[in-house]
Amino acid sequence: MTALVVVALFFLLLFGVGLLRDWRRFGNAVYLGLAVTFLGMGLVTGLGDAPRGVAAAVMIFLLLVICIGPVLLAVLLCLNGVKMVRKEGRRPANLLSLLAGLGIFGLMGLAVVAGAVGSRALGVFVGTSLLVLGYVSFLFVCFVGYAFLYGRMRIRRDADFVVVLGSGLAGGHRVSPLLASRLERGRQVYELLAARRGADRPAPVLVTSGGQGPDERLPESHAMADYLVERGFPADALIREDRSRTTEENLLFSKELMERARPGSSCVIVTNNFHAFRAALMARKAGVDGQVVGSPTAAYFWPSATMREFAAVFLQHKAVNIGICLTLVLIGVMLGLAA
Repeated sequence: MTALVVVALFFLLLFGVGLLRDWRRFGNAVYLGLAVTFLGMGLVTGLGDAPRGVAAAVMIFLLLVICIGPVLLAVLLCLNGVKMVRKEGRRPANLLSLLAGLGIFGLMGLAVVAGAVGSRALGVFVGTSLLVLGYVSFLFVCFVGYAFLYGRMRIRRDADFVVVLGSGLAGGHRVSPLLASRLERGRQVYELLAARRGADRPAPVLVTSGGQGPDERLPESHAMADYLVERGFPADALIREDRSRTTEENLLFSKELMERARPGSSCVIVTNNFHAFRAALMARKAGVDGQVVGSPTAAYFWPSATMREFAAVFLQHKAVNIGICLTLVLIGVMLGLAA
């Protein structure tokens, strides 16, 4: 137990150092996940010294989580996937939670079949798949857990700009409910920053960021600015960034506008809560000095959207992640053949 706790404290130290360097690092999420994992392992191995009733209760709880947890997770994912399809349509991005739930059921079914028929090849496949799934699931939990913590950060800096990221227009010309939530959150952040300013300092500026897509009648940034002005936001406190087509371009082109207006300025970037952590990672990569905050999103939309965000982050580090997955496949095959 002592050795595991020491390892947990080591990763916790790395996590702390990572926070001091920059909150916008995926490595922070991994260090925190490893610290919690080793601490949990240390506590489990120390159950032998706990009172008999406490140890028994903890072990029963862990067994229930291991046995029932995957089934419950698969059911919830499938139900969410059906709701996503009904509300948002059958686009591939909306099928992620349903496919994940069906994949879990499929893997459990293969495990049962492998045990029933005694197929060595099928057993190796299932075991190897579980190794890879375990690695990906660990990273996903790290991502979700740290994204939750990042989203709870208070807006501490006295920023010069508020940048609201676009997300597509409904019908090619209207602000969608998803985009409206970003704009309302951006207005709140702007008012908070403006209230902190002294009379001797210029007021912050809100940047609406989004170009014109092939199916849109006007740039997203113009529709976003019109939405705010129609609801009483001061037009002279707005800048429109209307060239971007992706989140990366949102950040890069907004950075150009901010540097031109106020060199060396900082900003608060506004997007939806499921997108906040990945946007923060991209802001760091783009060299934007800004904290990212999220606006509320419908609960049913969150699982698929979060999986999509995680997949994008996973593939940003594809050389490392695919290399580890291939190594786990090799280990699984070797262990299966040696058994």
